[in-house]
Amino acid sequence: MAAAWTSGPVSPEAVAAQLLGVLWLVAATTGPWGAAATSAAGGDETLKCEDLKVGQYICKDPQINDATQEPVNCTNYTAHVSCFPAPNITCKDFSGNETHFTGNEVGFHKPISCRNVNGYSYKVAVALSLFLGWLGADRFYLGYPALALKDYGFLKIIGILEAVTAKTLFIVIFNLKCLLKFCTVGFCGIGSLIDFILISMQIVGPSDGSSYIIDYYGTRLTRLSITNETFRKTQLYP
Repeated sequence: MAAAWTSGPVSPEAVAAQLLGVLWLVAATTGPWGAAATSAAGGDETLKCEDLKVGQYICKDPQINDATQEPVNCTNYTAHVSCFPAPNITCKDFSGNETHFTGNEVGFHKPISCRNVNGYSYKVAVALSLFLGWLGADRFYLGYPALALKDYGFLKIIGILEAVTAKTLFIVIFNLKCLLKFCTVGFCGIGSLIDFILISMQIVGPSDGSSYIIDYYGTRLTRLSITNETFRKTQLYP
C-alpha cells in the first residue's frame, strides 16, 4: 500500500522553528568558532593553535625590561608572548595536546620582534648633541673615536694607512670628523646642527651597530628595505 501523506496546513510556528534550525546549523559549521569543532567532529586533524585566525585568540602584552626597554626574553632579535585561544575553541596547544579552551589557558607563544641594545640611551645622545655638540661630546658618547683607534688603527706610526676596505675608510673619515669637530668647536656650529639632526632622526646610531635605548611604547624609527626576496604585488591598472 502506498503511504498516506497528510496534506493539512502547516502552522507558522513550525516553519519558523525549521528556519531557525537551518540558520543555527549553517552558523555552527561555517563560523570561525565552529570550524575547529566541525574539523574535530568530522575526523580531520585538529588545527594547531598557532594557525588560528585573528580574532580567535588574544595575546598578552610583553613584559618590558626597565633598563633596556625591550622584552625580558629577547634573544636573537626575537621574543615570545603568551596567547590565549577564545572560549569553545579546540586546537592543539604548544605541547601538541588537543585541548578545548575556556579562554584562560595558554595555547601557544607568538614570536615578536625586538632589538639589540648595548647601553646607549637615545635621550642622552640627543641631549649631548644639543648642549655639548660643539665639543663633539655626542660623537665621543656614541663611541666613534674609540672604534677608529681600537679596531681600525686609522694611522700607522710612519703615517701609512692600513689596508682598508671602503667601509673601513668611511669609518676612519667619520671618526676624523669627530676629532675635527672637537678642535673646530663644532665646525663653527654647522657640524653641530647637522649632527643634531642626524642623531634626532636616528640616522646616526651607536658605533657598535646596536640600537638606542628608547621607550618601548615611544617614538621609534623603523627602516624599510627591499631585497630580492621581497614580495611585490602585481599592480592592476584600469
